[in-house]
Amino acid sequence: MISTQISTQEVIQARAVPRFKRNQIVHFVGGVGTIKNYRPGSGTWTYAVEMEMGPEPEMGRVGFETTILLNEADIHGIMN
Repeated sequence: MISTQISTQEVIQARAVPRFKRNQIVHFVGGVGTIKNYRPGSGTWTYAVEMEMGPEPEMGRVGFETTILLNEADIHGIMN
């Protein structure tokens, strides 16, 4: 029989308030970006971070900048 019990600690962590908020500028290994959205998961928060636009390349821009998913532990701090 497979147990489907969730520990009390996991529930408490999943309900905790996220450390970062939408539209905050943060830094992480590999760059700087803006928090666009977040959701709880596996005892942490996962953030959709839109990376800061770099200088325009010689051939021009093709589309939007990259949005990446980062766990809260991967974000080092708030820039603003």
